[in-house]
Amino acid sequence: MISIDTVLTGSVAPLGPRDAPSAIHKLPSSGKNRLGIEGFIKDAQGDRKNHGGPEKAVHHYPYDHYAIWQQEIGERDILKQAGAFGENLSTTGLTENTVAIGDTFQAGDAIIQVSQGRQPCWKLNIRFDTTDMSLRVQRSGRTGWYYRVLQEGTVEAGDELRLIDRPSPDWTIHKAWHILYVDTLNFAELSVMAELEHLAQNWRDYAIKRLASRKVEDWSRRLQG
Repeated sequence: MISIDTVLTGSVAPLGPRDAPSAIHKLPSSGKNRLGIEGFIKDAQGDRKNHGGPEKAVHHYPYDHYAIWQQEIGERDILKQAGAFGENLSTTGLTENTVAIGDTFQAGDAIIQVSQGRQPCWKLNIRFDTTDMSLRVQRSGRTGWYYRVLQEGTVEAGDELRLIDRPSPDWTIHKAWHILYVDTLNFAELSVMAELEHLAQNWRDYAIKRLASRKVEDWSRRLQG
């Protein structure tokens, strides 16, 4: 059984030298947290163009990765508790290798479905005071993932995260990451990705554009700001 160890939410606040609006700083939220179609009611996003919305309603990051990050970038206060990566749900026992696109979970009395992996952005560089943290996350495959909300409800720490449907077991988050960032011009797999039911449209669009252009998009603005 997978238990939700922590539910986290955050408010918009200035981030970094440019005072960019961001709600990446998430804190544990006790009690029953109302979950709507666009995320937890108590949660916020500073950049609604690139964060939040129905296909990125809930961000899940495995606490399993924290020890690895401590080994790679050193002991950091930010890694002493969940929330370092701006996640809404923290668990142990689920990773990108075991979670697949379309996996549908009962969480409290809500139902959520895996929609896409997380694409790290430059705000992680500031949060970790590490100039290439976003790139490290992208290269590692330890990105976390997003859910869409199929049924609104309430979620609290201690609730079981129970798998109730798995329509695309072969399309793990790791596989989608590998096609997007490693085997970037595998046109056979891109053709499948472009038509993959339950995958968020923006990820399907990446596949469609690569198939048409025969080249990979520029990631520098997202990673460096």
